[in-house]
Amino acid sequence: MRVGEENAAPGPRGHELSATGVTVAYERVDVVHDASLTLRPGEVTVLVGPNGSGKSTLLRTLARLQRPRTADIVIDADTDGLALTPRQFSRHVALLTQGRPTPGGLTVRDVVEFGRYPYRSRWGTSDPGGRAAVDRALAMTGVAELAHRGAEHLSGGQLQRVWLACCLAQETGVVLLDEPTTYLDLRYQIELLDLVRDLADVHGIAVGAVLHDLDQASAVADRLVLLHEGRVVADGLPEDVLTARRLTDTYGIRIEVEPDPLTGRLRTRAIGRHHSRTERLSTTS
Repeated sequence: MRVGEENAAPGPRGHELSATGVTVAYERVDVVHDASLTLRPGEVTVLVGPNGSGKSTLLRTLARLQRPRTADIVIDADTDGLALTPRQFSRHVALLTQGRPTPGGLTVRDVVEFGRYPYRSRWGTSDPGGRAAVDRALAMTGVAELAHRGAEHLSGGQLQRVWLACCLAQETGVVLLDEPTTYLDLRYQIELLDLVRDLADVHGIAVGAVLHDLDQASAVADRLVLLHEGRVVADGLPEDVLTARRLTDTYGIRIEVEPDPLTGRLRTRAIGRHHSRTERLSTTS
């Protein structure tokens, strides 16, 4: 899944996606309140926060899958994202959602080819760059050897990578990932996060992602956006956002923050009720 300079292929330039004044309501109850967020080319921005804080709702609103009560969504500072047709918008922004279904009767390659729909004519023809784009996406996500296997026979982790390949085949300047490490074992979690960095560093893509693991978020992100009860409470560098006091207040549990001695990245630790017992056992053993 490593995408180095030697494998970089022609593709779309990164786009800036900016959203301001985003308010989203479910059944007349606001769940995201006047949020603003900018995704920049060549940067990875990660949304973090407790369950129910509005992370996925905000990301889906950026992808136009969730209708906001109010919002301005702009691409490259001069294109009204809400005025584009769905097909036009899909040439700029791709989203990997949670809980995609298991397709039956389709090969892995068939599934990845779904990502080319913004470029095809009404009857599914006239996509001269499609085959090369699908080949690149299969290789980038490490599923090229599965291309002719039935998608229904894959593990959850394999299928997650296939759906990611579908998004990459869309060849957009903005890629949104909603909890992309779901169903992946530790190896593929790390390799997927490496791929996320490659999308930004090698291809200049603007990447926005929702992650629950604060340590993974710190490791992969250029910027972190912390949400709580539908509001952005911090937006900045990981070391500025991930403070012990702010995380403790946001998550409602004591959280310690310290630099990792190996990588220098921030490492978090939540302190539960049995932490003191563990400490006593370690000191008496």
